[in-house]
Amino acid sequence: MALPPLLRAMRPHQWTKNVLVAAVPLAAGQILDLPVLAKTVAAFAVFCLAASATYLINDTVDAEADRAHPTKRTRPIAAGELSPRTAIVASAVLIIVAVGLAFAVRPALASVLAAYVAVTLSYSMWLKHEPVLELALIALGFLLRAIAGGAATGIPISSWFLIVAGFGSLFMAAGKRSSELNKTAQAVGAKQGSPSTRRVLEGYTSAYLRFVWGMAAAVTITAYCLWAFEVAEQSSTLPWAGMSIVPFVLAIMRYAVDIDRDTAEAPDEVVLSDKVLMLLGGLWVVIFGLAALGV
Repeated sequence: MALPPLLRAMRPHQWTKNVLVAAVPLAAGQILDLPVLAKTVAAFAVFCLAASATYLINDTVDAEADRAHPTKRTRPIAAGELSPRTAIVASAVLIIVAVGLAFAVRPALASVLAAYVAVTLSYSMWLKHEPVLELALIALGFLLRAIAGGAATGIPISSWFLIVAGFGSLFMAAGKRSSELNKTAQAVGAKQGSPSTRRVLEGYTSAYLRFVWGMAAAVTITAYCLWAFEVAEQSSTLPWAGMSIVPFVLAIMRYAVDIDRDTAEAPDEVVLSDKVLMLLGGLWVVIFGLAALGV
């Protein structure tokens, strides 16, 4: 059964990105506390509403360009199934409801959510065609999702966590652009596509994006190792945090394979379709969870 145009335009399949709100409670070993879990679920819900609102605005702004894209032309607004006016009104309602619910959970969560909406709208309306800045905004969007978990629950966030989450997000953002750029070049070389349906790609080279995602991966791994060893030193039990480095590094390396194959255009789809990556992620969650619980 096909979803209504408005619901399809809200992109519910991309709500999986908002699972990042659970990162802080999980790292703190408090995700199983019922009050913390309830606020984490609430943070997930309001970010889904806010993200959908920004998708509606983005698709309204990009409707003309999307009509020339081989796959994006089927999006409801570009295909004429949903009017821009309806999309904008729905977006405004979603933002108001999301911010209101976030404030009811915790004012700090509302502040982070408002920052996320501002960043995402700035990207959609003005900065998506600016090389480097657009990468930073994409990474910041992921980082704010992670910060929201701490804002919703009141759990302090360590500096190491911010570095790992920030550069990990940049790693995925640069990998996404690298895959898009290389696939575009291959299509043009085979005379199967236009030079680029995403204008910002014209400001990058494959070598530059490889440098960025390689640098981001190196910083992410280094920061995580230092953080994990610090946590392990503070524990009197088995060094679970130190052992969690193994699946973490392997997961980064596995994701790098997807980038190198030019299949990392959609990070959420990469994670959900790569069984080995999911296995490594699950193993990391178990091991780090044991560290956080002090087992």
